[in-house]
Amino acid sequence: MRTQIAAANWKMNLKYQQGEKLLDEILDTKLLLKDHQKVIFAVPFPYLIMARSEVSEEKNYHAAAQNCHHKKSGAFTGEVSAEMIHSLNISYCIVGHSERREFFSESNAVLAEKINLCLENFITPVFCCGEALKIREAGTQNDFVALQLKESLFHLTPGQVSSVIIAYEPIWAIGTGKTATTEQAQEMHAHLRSVIAGQYGDELANQISILYGGSVKANNAKELFSCPDVDGGLVGGASLVSAEFIEIIRSLKP
Repeated sequence: MRTQIAAANWKMNLKYQQGEKLLDEILDTKLLLKDHQKVIFAVPFPYLIMARSEVSEEKNYHAAAQNCHHKKSGAFTGEVSAEMIHSLNISYCIVGHSERREFFSESNAVLAEKINLCLENFITPVFCCGEALKIREAGTQNDFVALQLKESLFHLTPGQVSSVIIAYEPIWAIGTGKTATTEQAQEMHAHLRSVIAGQYGDELANQISILYGGSVKANNAKELFSCPDVDGGLVGGASLVSAEFIEIIRSLKP
């Protein structure tokens, strides 16, 4: 079975003490993960060492960065490089979240650079793709997300791309309370897998975990995660509530 992942994206939320308390509440539940299951906490940069420490003794629990810069180093005040993240022993990083694309004008080409630097520094990228409402309404979402994959990932070797986690986020469903139906989620995830298969073959495509991100909650996670091509979720608001995220973890395919 493909790795099933519950990934929490805290975004720019929580004070340090609140984040520590949230992790304690989740980890104190002692949810034992199976070998094919993972939980990833993508926390703000100042909390990375704390989060890494919290999960260090837990099987298949990991800390992640929410972003990295697209250059190796240099005069980029306020930015954080993949090399810096690696030096903290953090092995996951979100790349290309829709908020980074929208608010910080990150292009597919820039994200390709970030992907390269993550892989060079032994960091697993969680690569986000997805369409806005106007693209969905125009019926061009399949071509749109295929282009995102091609321009940011398809320069990679099969060995490199096999280590990437993909997160599909319908932008119209992020923080809106709207959620893609199970049919819409499965259709897009299957399409993404077929696009990967067209470039790298069916065997590799069937190994890659593809997460759904878009108003995932405790009350819809199990239904979404039951879709054959949905391998868990990239969770925003619900990951900030311990009881919600605990149930989302429990909803991963057993």
